[in-house]
Amino acid sequence: MDIKEYFARISYQGPCDKLDLETLTGIFQHHIRAVPFENLSIHCGERVELDLEPVYHKIVRKNRGGWCMENNHLLSWALKTLGYDVTLLGSKVYVPEYDAYADEIDHLLLKVVLHGQSYIVDGGFGMAYQLWQPMELISGKDQPQTPGIFRFLEENGIWYLEKVKRKQYVHSQNVSTSHNEEKEVCRRVYLFTLQPRDIEEFRPRNEHLQTAPGSLFVTKSICSLQTTDGIRALVGWKLTEIKYNYKDNMDLVEIRILADEEIEKTLKEKFNITLDKKFVPINTSRLSLF
Repeated sequence: MDIKEYFARISYQGPCDKLDLETLTGIFQHHIRAVPFENLSIHCGERVELDLEPVYHKIVRKNRGGWCMENNHLLSWALKTLGYDVTLLGSKVYVPEYDAYADEIDHLLLKVVLHGQSYIVDGGFGMAYQLWQPMELISGKDQPQTPGIFRFLEENGIWYLEKVKRKQYVHSQNVSTSHNEEKEVCRRVYLFTLQPRDIEEFRPRNEHLQTAPGSLFVTKSICSLQTTDGIRALVGWKLTEIKYNYKDNMDLVEIRILADEEIEKTLKEKFNITLDKKFVPINTSRLSLF
């Protein structure tokens, strides 16, 4: 594994000799705009591996993406290689349909300490709740970013991440949406503690998420990528493109349903992904990702 090869993969040409917030932010933003959040392996008959070398090969050499345990594992390796103080953390993702958090840790994120200040760096959440900048680990402070206002709330050692939602103008009104953007003002994203984790602790959940019949990742094929001004996502056959805050504090949403013969071309043109095996899209879950 070579850090220069990783930088080439994410098109990062900035400095890497200073361990500061500016450099951290630059690497982070290049990662999320180059490496999709995706679970396509599951729907191509492949396994999602957790070991670092297979993850590196998949994302860096095969030009693929991955989910949190792949993306953040690779990002932690890159940052540690440069000398950053990185700790793996585990979180439980909020499921709005059930108004509850997951029963077990199902998301990997990173804590980076810079000059005594802790930051949360999460390059593996994807969709519209993907952070665009490292977040200061401070409770109750609004931290505005391009996707919206994020904040942490801490209670008895448990940290909660939430995002204030903006209104959305859905340009493709003929396409039904299952989420209630108008009613929902703030979305809880996940909860976590500061207990350090080892990648081995995520193996059971990594297996469960790609095999359990009721898993979101089994019932939905997902590929999302952050852009310079928004996000694009392919969930099943539905292609959604969002332009953040395009006017009057409102996001522009465009939705299109693709035909089977458009899928492969769209993955290549919109996400720079070419799959080795036949991909079978699926979207049987009513769980909202936006």
